[in-house]
Amino acid sequence: MQVKRPGLMGPVLERMELAASSRTARGAVRMVLDHEQEYGSRWEAICSVAEKLGPKAETIRQWIIRSETDSGQRKGASTDELAELKRLKRENAELKRANDILKSAAHFFGAELDRRSAK
Repeated sequence: MQVKRPGLMGPVLERMELAASSRTARGAVRMVLDHEQEYGSRWEAICSVAEKLGPKAETIRQWIIRSETDSGQRKGASTDELAELKRLKRENAELKRANDILKSAAHFFGAELDRRSAK
């Protein structure tokens, strides 16, 4: 079990682990695609690579699907498109919150002006 250290080491270690897993994913995908013809099926190649590298076979299968989608060999949204969609949804939610705050402020100050003009 890895102990997380306070301060900057936590985020640094997380980024290092992410980079290492990204390299592992690229290597695993490359190994499966390069040696697929040596096996009876893609799944056999995936299982073989999984035994050698450590990740579960299903994880490697998902990496291959993502790689094929990103390269245009398979239909679907690429990783970049999904990241952009996520960013736009987050931005939209932030704008909606800001709009709600502005509406509340307008109602508050509008009511204050109505009270002053009634006097």
